[in-house]
Amino acid sequence: MSEDELPPESSGQRAAGTTRSRRGVLLTGLLGGSLLGIYLLTTPFLLPALRKVCLPFVPATPAQVHNVLRALRASSGTLVDIGSGDGRIVIAAARRGFQASGFELNPWLVWYSRYKAWREGVHHSTSFHISDLWKVSFAQYSNVVIFGVPQMMDQLELKLEKELPSCAKVVACRFPFPNWVPEHTAGEGMDTVWVYEAGSFKSHRAEEHNVTLLQGQ
Repeated sequence: MSEDELPPESSGQRAAGTTRSRRGVLLTGLLGGSLLGIYLLTTPFLLPALRKVCLPFVPATPAQVHNVLRALRASSGTLVDIGSGDGRIVIAAARRGFQASGFELNPWLVWYSRYKAWREGVHHSTSFHISDLWKVSFAQYSNVVIFGVPQMMDQLELKLEKELPSCAKVVACRFPFPNWVPEHTAGEGMDTVWVYEAGSFKSHRAEEHNVTLLQGQ
């Protein structure tokens, strides 16, 4: 049968073809949306692994938030959470009267934190920044909170010793600083927080430096 002799396509066939085409577009859209959703959900967890020092996002437990606030109950003024994640420490501190800031490398978590602070009515006393902690100075803060990992604590000790004023207080969660002596602790197990006074660890470092100079003479 020649091409001219082919029977015309029926309306039913055309309708079936249109339906299949629409289904294909719909399935493609659903697949694309699903992949986008997976990307958005996993990005907060995957990005930290690309950092030079891994600071993964592990949300603070209610007990950890409570212990941080308990450790800072006699403090006031400015506060910074280094690696602020979803903003829960910053928001809880703002409720207690602190002017609180968070620094986080993951933009999705920063945007979510800003929305959460707005929703909870503390956006005027909070700020969230997309930034690498090693590129920021913390000299203006009188209270510092860090949920760190062991491999970064030595470097962070040196950075905070150089930048913080002597009146500052540092609260370490999950892991203590390796060389500083805490003034006190709160909680137990993985909910423990260690509290350090900048005046103490700065003077201790100065004494060590003086001893080194004397030994070198």
